[in-house]
Amino acid sequence: MPVLGDEKRPGEATTRDAAVVVQDLYKDFPAARRPRRESRTEGAPTRVKAVNGITLQARRGEITAVLGANGAGKSTTLSCAQGLMRPTSGFVRLLGTDPWGAGPELRARVGIMLQDGGLPQAIRPIPLLKHVASMYETPADLEALIERLGINGFDGTPVRRLSGGQKQRVAMAAALVGGPEVLFLDEPSAGLDPQSRKVVFDLIRELRDEGTCIVLTTHLMDDAQRLADYVYIVDAGQNVVEGRVHELLSPEYSGQRARFTVSQSGLSLTNLFPESLSQGLELRETQHGTYELSGPIRPEHLVYLTKSWERSGELPLNFELTSKSLEDLFLEVSGSDVR
Repeated sequence: MPVLGDEKRPGEATTRDAAVVVQDLYKDFPAARRPRRESRTEGAPTRVKAVNGITLQARRGEITAVLGANGAGKSTTLSCAQGLMRPTSGFVRLLGTDPWGAGPELRARVGIMLQDGGLPQAIRPIPLLKHVASMYETPADLEALIERLGINGFDGTPVRRLSGGQKQRVAMAAALVGGPEVLFLDEPSAGLDPQSRKVVFDLIRELRDEGTCIVLTTHLMDDAQRLADYVYIVDAGQNVVEGRVHELLSPEYSGQRARFTVSQSGLSLTNLFPESLSQGLELRETQHGTYELSGPIRPEHLVYLTKSWERSGELPLNFELTSKSLEDLFLEVSGSDVR
């Protein structure tokens, strides 16, 4: 499993600043029941393994992103880390405590924002948040939080009639009102307009800088790339890639990508480079005359590209050289098939 980072992370259950530790986590569920008219196939599994040995940890003062396609096991993993679900086996610690069956002392130190909000539907936002704040001995500054997230602008509307983005802001406030040491965020930017997205992102970064441990999941790779300090990509219930974002996206690790457009169609690597320089490269013609070259691109590759353009007597209509994005890496790991 590729691991990058200046400090070893997995397996260090005693790491001083690890607020969330998951080691060798397994979780399975009973297989879905078939209708009586359908006979069970001989040898069909009676249990489904949702998590198959995941190991991860999240530190104080960092934003850790857990990424994966639908069904990859990330939500089940975080449910176990939050104490909402009991693992089949493995080691889980949240702020040094087994979260399964933990009491209010631990719960008061943890904030959870669910994608569907989990909010009462009939009440208005501010009375709801005041009720939540009353459950804590030392709640956060609720008025400042309400103003920061713009909730007072739609307080006259019950939760059930709020837009998706408005519900997200109320759910965020509810997760923060206790001043948590660990904050779990499930799709925090879902449904947000650009202005609200900026406010939420700024707030998340400020909490990180104040020492909060933040664990988030999202299907928006751009959000993860902008926010996260450390990333885990999981697939089929296992870790497949992890590392600090700037290292995962470095040219030395993920390679680079060049895009250019010329008049000639049907080019291949052998048209552009000697065999000794073609190793590890991939050339795709995305449309007539437009090419994408990916892999470990070095200066000598650019020399050969310019020589090929010199031979043909033309300049490319455009040329762009960039590092791969987190979305590129995610698709390489998890594939592009819909699940």
